[in-house]
Amino acid sequence: MSAQPIHPHEPDRVPRNADGIAAALDGERRMEFYRELLAAAPEQAEAVLHRWWCEAMLDTDPAGDRLTEAALNGTLPTTGVTEAIARRHRAGLPVE
Repeated sequence: MSAQPIHPHEPDRVPRNADGIAAALDGERRMEFYRELLAAAPEQAEAVLHRWWCEAMLDTDPAGDRLTEAALNGTLPTTGVTEAIARRHRAGLPVE
């Protein structure tokens, strides 16, 4: 059994490349992404792309505003670390 996203998106809303990430980001954030990517050493570029892809996916999430509002209002459902670990154990998934 493997973990599945709550809201699957096939294909990804944001392509996993520099052009796709940049297209999903707005103005200043796009420039920040490019500055960070261009300043990264070759061995760091993949990590930069991964982090900014995650940011772009969050920025383009159709439920993003609702989730942000719930988090700010304190009404976002949460799960403690203990419960998350227990779920992974029950599912036979590794816990590191």
